Amino acid sequence: MQDLHGAPANHLGTLLDLWFQNRDSRGWVLGTVYRTQGPSYRKAGSMMLCDDLGRHYGLLSGGCLESDIQRHALKTLRTGKAATIRYDGNDEDDVAFQLGIGCGGEVEILLQPITPENNYLQLAELRSRLRQRQPMVFRQQVATSGEARAELRPLCAGALGVDIPLQRPVLAENDGALWLNTPLLPAPHVLIVGGGIDARPMAQQFNAQGWLVSLCDPRPANARPAYFPNCTSYRCHPDALPEKLDLDSIDAAIAMSHNLNLDAAAIRLLHQRPLRYLGLLGPISRRNQVLTLSGLPTSEQEKLIHSVLRAPIGLDLGGELPESIALATCAEIHSVLHRKSAAALTAQSSQARPEVCSNAALPE
Repeated sequence: MQDLHGAPANHLGTLLDLWFQNRDSRGWVLGTVYRTQGPSYRKAGSMMLCDDLGRHYGLLSGGCLESDIQRHALKTLRTGKAATIRYDGNDEDDVAFQLGIGCGGEVEILLQPITPENNYLQLAELRSRLRQRQPMVFRQQVATSGEARAELRPLCAGALGVDIPLQRPVLAENDGALWLNTPLLPAPHVLIVGGGIDARPMAQQFNAQGWLVSLCDPRPANARPAYFPNCTSYRCHPDALPEKLDLDSIDAAIAMSHNLNLDAAAIRLLHQRPLRYLGLLGPISRRNQVLTLSGLPTSEQEKLIHSVLRAPIGLDLGGELPESIALATCAEIHSVLHRKSAAALTAQSSQARPEVCSNAALPE
């Protein structure tokens, strides 16, 4: 099977691309965590794919359970019926305990055959919608009699009811059946203005997360495709970028051209866009120079400083090499996009679990 060169191996987008290329030449099973209790490596909504050659793509644990999941997946392929399996890290008789995974939690997994008869579990349509940057709810019926059913719904506020915003996977009971409703968002889109040497590890970090990366730099010596694989390059001044790229599709942007005027143009271009993160490389003194050159009113500059603008960029991880700055910046953007504090996990003891709702229905 042909791999996607440089693609993040465990990202859902990569899994869907690998499956789509070979959807009719291989037998496939979709494995999904639909419920957990206690500590677990992956949470509800996590997915992996298994094929009829005994290979799996993606992870539903830290690598401890995948071979056993694959064994069950081959049985699902033989029978053509969906099934559920459960692993209990506290049960001495359970395979999870015997494998010594050590988490001590319970994980329940749904295995569904992917066939033309069940419309490929809507995975082709899901892939298409996500590539079109449409947020979706992927609904899977938890099998009780071998049925393999999946549906798609647009993701909107209050998708499971007025008081239940769908921000994480939710189990819902509808007409006697249990459904896992998983919100799925398009891959974040990050724009880098500046294609110098230090932008290379930045782009690599973003690519490793499965993010879409666009690169803008008008200078001939910069942003060479050989140094920025899996990135879309725009060899133009930032002022010309709106003619080539939908700026409203960008979730985060970094100005790191090492040129005051180019960075100022980037800030001027992006300051009113619906970004969740706008980074500017360099110290506060340089930030002030760039903002002055941008020509924005003082009130707009202050608004930026107290909202999405980050300068200096990155979390305080230590290190000053381009690779360290890229790691710190990627971590900061990741925390912003996921609305997390970036605090140490040792200070957090709660475990995320899917909510269980009764008689909750998605809008038609």
